[in-house]
Amino acid sequence: MKTLELRDVTLKFGGLLAIDNLSLSIEENQIFSLVGPNGAGKTSVFNAISRFYDINSGDINLCGKSIKQLKTHELASVGVARTFQNIELFNNATVLENLLVACHSRRNTNFLSELLFLRKVRNQELEYRDVVEKVIDLLELQPYRDKRPSELPYGLRKVVELARALSLKPNLLLMDEPGSGLAVEEKQDLAFWINDIREILGITILLIEHDLNVVREVSDKVAVLSSGKLIWTGKPCDLEKSNRVVEAFIGE
Repeated sequence: MKTLELRDVTLKFGGLLAIDNLSLSIEENQIFSLVGPNGAGKTSVFNAISRFYDINSGDINLCGKSIKQLKTHELASVGVARTFQNIELFNNATVLENLLVACHSRRNTNFLSELLFLRKVRNQELEYRDVVEKVIDLLELQPYRDKRPSELPYGLRKVVELARALSLKPNLLLMDEPGSGLAVEEKQDLAFWINDIREILGITILLIEHDLNVVREVSDKVAVLSSGKLIWTGKPCDLEKSNRVVEAFIGE
């Protein structure tokens, strides 16, 4: 079953063609990487899927249903979560509180029941806490649960942002350059966690990453973009065998 399918997606900004008639298909429980040189259109693809941009033509399907009419804030309810190149956390809240905020986007109680803290609200809060505790255990964040993100080094803040996305319990996780700014050891941990997210949580992952070592280590399939156009798809082990891919990255 296809978790995500892009059909002939085109996105323009005035005279600039950011995405050129792009078609991609990502299977359930697959780790799919999107790579290419700077300006290739990778983040534009993420922004189109995330509904930050309205596409000019084509369609975006999630589990067989079009999402191109949805608003950005509605994506969490249909099972889509995302991390960003630039870390966006609540620095005045603890790590635990940052993760619980994600859970509250799925709440099904009203203001009055929350004000009175009725049983339904209490049960819901217990459920959220259980979800967050499992994510904290998975990503080994126990020592930092009561710290604020501003007190943590950059690499750990990236992990907290990933944990917050997982707290949404998504079916599809969009990871936008999760390895940027990380040390070699931190990237090794990242690759380990990406595989665990798929194996333990059963989440389909679409990944943008410049470090091809990470891409080769975690990906089932890779697509290469250049100037908004798909130029190659295949297995990560074959990535550097394509002349078109080599030319796109380093020139002829």
